[in-house]
Amino acid sequence: MFDVWALRIIGAGGFGVLGWRLGPYVPEFSSDGKQLLPWGIMLALAGVPVGALVTPYLVVRPWRKGVNYLNAVPGSTLLSAALGALLGLIFAALISIPFYTLNGWMAWGVPIIVSVTLGLTGLTLGGVRGRDVQAVFPSLEHTNHTNGVAKEGRNGKILVDTSVIIDGRIADLTGTGFLEGTLVVPRFILDELRHIADSSDPLRRNRGRRGLEVLGRLRRDEKVTLDVMDVGISNGDEVDSMLVQMARSMKAPILTTDYNLNRVAEFQGVQVLNVNELANALKAIVLPGEEMRVNIVQEGKEMGQGVAYLDDGTMVVVEGGKRYINAFHDVTVTRVLQTAAGRIIFAQSKGN
Repeated sequence: MFDVWALRIIGAGGFGVLGWRLGPYVPEFSSDGKQLLPWGIMLALAGVPVGALVTPYLVVRPWRKGVNYLNAVPGSTLLSAALGALLGLIFAALISIPFYTLNGWMAWGVPIIVSVTLGLTGLTLGGVRGRDVQAVFPSLEHTNHTNGVAKEGRNGKILVDTSVIIDGRIADLTGTGFLEGTLVVPRFILDELRHIADSSDPLRRNRGRRGLEVLGRLRRDEKVTLDVMDVGISNGDEVDSMLVQMARSMKAPILTTDYNLNRVAEFQGVQVLNVNELANALKAIVLPGEEMRVNIVQEGKEMGQGVAYLDDGTMVVVEGGKRYINAFHDVTVTRVLQTAAGRIIFAQSKGN
């Protein structure tokens, strides 16, 4: 970023020179044709403090806004707009060749008008076709997104998916204070929740009702800022695709537990906050040979096994632990198995 004091010095000098050059153009007030006051010196002296004061506002703020805007625009859109502008200028140069033979201002005026018109047209059309470039260079979208959209989304709005509402852990997560920003629930998400709650399937109906209860809990929580956006969904559109489209236009991340939505959103350059990934990342690391005390609550699948659970829900399979069901027992970790469903710890009685 430019040094503010250097800008003030440059601005003071520039406005001082401008005032000096404007001095001779000030109207004369004496009858003999001479100026009553040295307007050049006076305007130069007045221009120095004015330039020092206004130059940072004329340069620094527009520069910052321009940088923030470019950081928020996906890389594929920038590349597409640049290519469109370049093609527009090339066509303008070819079209303007006959006009160089004209006389007067048309020899340079018409080419300038054609270049500006076609350049802006190409820039606009290129920006609109940014998705086509994204399909060819998906990494551009992801890189720009992490530098721009992600920052803005974390400090602003976070779109909420149906799956994370039904999951229920969002209420506990917001209560901890780790999730900052305004939770935005589109109206079509509420419609989907109501549809699930009215389902004839008892399991789906219970899931939908639990989601509505979680929303009610979030609404009553004074620590949570919840915003219901009146956005519907047209016939033929899917909820996930509409949610991703909203996230792109709002430059906001999506909070979800849906693995498929996670993959689709990341492919389109939208940041995803997956509660399941967060939960897995926060689980305690257990190494073979460590000792722990667990409460064995049920039998295992194999003969003689007992099963316990850690506070984070991790399953602990204890060899020979069937005899200690409904009791706390000291065990030693033998191995840790990571599966698609989660992590399983195998252990045996301490000292065996």
